Amino acid sequence: MSGGNAVAQENYTLDHLEQLAQDTNPALQAARRDVAIARSEVSTARALPNPTVEFMTGPMRYKPVASGLSGTATSYSLSQPLDLPFSRMPRIEAARAGLAASEAGFAGQVTNWIANLRMAYYDLLRRTAEQVVAEEDVGIVRSMQQKVSFSVKQGETAKFEAIRAEAELLNVQKTAAAAALRVQQARSQLRMLVGPALPENFTVTGRLQALPKLPPFDELVEQVARTNPDLVQARAQQDQARYRLRTEEALRLPQVALRAERSGDAEQDQTRFGLSVTVPIWDRRKGPVAAAEAQLSKSTLGLEAREYAVRQELVIAYKQYEIAQNTVAALEGGVVSQAQSALKVAESAYRFGERGLIDVLDAQRVFRAARADLINSRFDLAVALVEIQRLSSNLAQR
Repeated sequence: MSGGNAVAQENYTLDHLEQLAQDTNPALQAARRDVAIARSEVSTARALPNPTVEFMTGPMRYKPVASGLSGTATSYSLSQPLDLPFSRMPRIEAARAGLAASEAGFAGQVTNWIANLRMAYYDLLRRTAEQVVAEEDVGIVRSMQQKVSFSVKQGETAKFEAIRAEAELLNVQKTAAAAALRVQQARSQLRMLVGPALPENFTVTGRLQALPKLPPFDELVEQVARTNPDLVQARAQQDQARYRLRTEEALRLPQVALRAERSGDAEQDQTRFGLSVTVPIWDRRKGPVAAAEAQLSKSTLGLEAREYAVRQELVIAYKQYEIAQNTVAALEGGVVSQAQSALKVAESAYRFGERGLIDVLDAQRVFRAARADLINSRFDLAVALVEIQRLSSNLAQR
C-alpha cells in the first residue's frame, strides 16, 4: 500500500479531528487574524502624537526711513501636542477592551466550530451504527426469505408467505441503501468542518455511549455565566463602550501643546517658549458624546439580553440531556432486550408451526424500531451534552 493510501485509511479520533481543524481549517485561521488586528489597535492607541516642526526663511529689507540692516530672516518652531492622562488612558483602555472582545469572539467562533464538529462526528457514528444494523437486518431477512421460499417449493407453506418475505426483504434492503447514503452525507459534513487536510477516505473511531457525566445544574449555571464566550465578549464590548464614552468626554477639555520658537535676522535673534491651547468653545462634541452614550446603553442592554438567552439555552439543553438520558436508560434497561426476546419467541414458534410469518415479521419490526430508537437516543444525548459544553465553553481548545 502506498503512503498516500495509508494516510487515507487512517483512523481519526475526536481529539485528532479537533486538533486538525484548529491547525489547518482556513476559516478558523482567518478568524484568528481578527485578534491580531485588535492587538495592533492597542499599539495604535498607545502611540504618542508626533511633533510638528516648521522652518521658514526669506529676505528682509528695511524701509528707507528705517535704520536697520537688510538681510535674511529665518525662523524655527517646534510644537509637541501633550497626550494628557485624562484622554490617553481611556483611549488605551478602550483598545484593550476591544482586544478582549476580539479574543472572546474568536474563542466563541472556535467553540461553536468545535461543537458543530462534534455533532457531525457523533452523527457519523450514529449513521454508521444504523448502516451496520441495517446490513444485519438484510442478512437475517434474506435468510428467512430463503427458508420460506424453500418451504413453498416443498409445499409446506402457502405461496403468499413467500410474497410477504420477499416484500420484507425489499424493505430492509431499501433501508440499508438509505443508511449507506446517510453515512456518506455525514462523512462529507464532518470533512467540511475539519477542513481539506482531512482525506476523503477516512474512518473514525469512538462510541456514542462513551460520554462524561454532567455536574449539577446550579454549578453549570455559575460556570456558564463565568466562561461563556458570548457573555465574555458582551462584557468586554460594554467596557469598550464605557471607555469610549470617557474618551469623548475627555475631548471636551482643552487640548494643550508645547511650543518652542527661534527666529532671527541681521540684527537680532529671538527665542520663545509657550503653550498652544485648543479651547472647545464652539464644538462641545455633543454628537460624539451622545453616540457614545447610546452605544454604552446598547451594549448594556445587549449583555442583559444575552445573559437571559444563554441561561434559557442552558435550561433547554439540560432538560434535553435528562430526557435523552432517561430514554437511553429505559431502552438499554429492558425495551430492546424485551423486543429481542419477543422476536426469538416468535421465530421459535414459527419453526414449530405455532405462529405465522406475519407474527415473525411484526416482531422483527418492533425489534428494529427499538434498536433504532436506542441509536437515536444515544445521539440525542451526545448532542445535548455538546450543546451544554458549548454554552459553558467546556470544549478542548489548543
